[in-house]
Amino acid sequence: MITQGVQVTGRCERCGGVLTRDIGQTVERGLVRWGIESGCTGCSYGGCERGGGPATPEHVRQALLRAHGPVRLRPAGEPPRTAAVMRALREARCDLTLEAARALAAELAGPGLTGTLVEMEHLAGLLRDRSVAVTVEPLGARVE
Repeated sequence: MITQGVQVTGRCERCGGVLTRDIGQTVERGLVRWGIESGCTGCSYGGCERGGGPATPEHVRQALLRAHGPVRLRPAGEPPRTAAVMRALREARCDLTLEAARALAAELAGPGLTGTLVEMEHLAGLLRDRSVAVTVEPLGARVE
């Protein structure tokens, strides 16, 4: 199982106490899923928000990228077949148009794709299922 998380603290909007948010992303049943669990130390305020689908909310992605930095997905060895890459991209992100999938396939073949560890490992698995050899490597820089 691929998973990544971060704990973020801030001020509670209700009582001014410390609000802690556990933010995470995982691959579950073949889909990238995300979740936020929050709770305040000063009052009963808190809750849980979860989702999954073609895209993780940007505030969740940015919290993970700030904490862990981005990773890069790149081809390993021979240049990949564009059709196989496009199929994997559209399976991972069903909201992609053919044009967007083609552009991302070209980006993968060039500098590589970047994102969270969970996103890139999920896509790497889909590509490997189509016999496309890829590597996932940390970039080392955190997003600020």
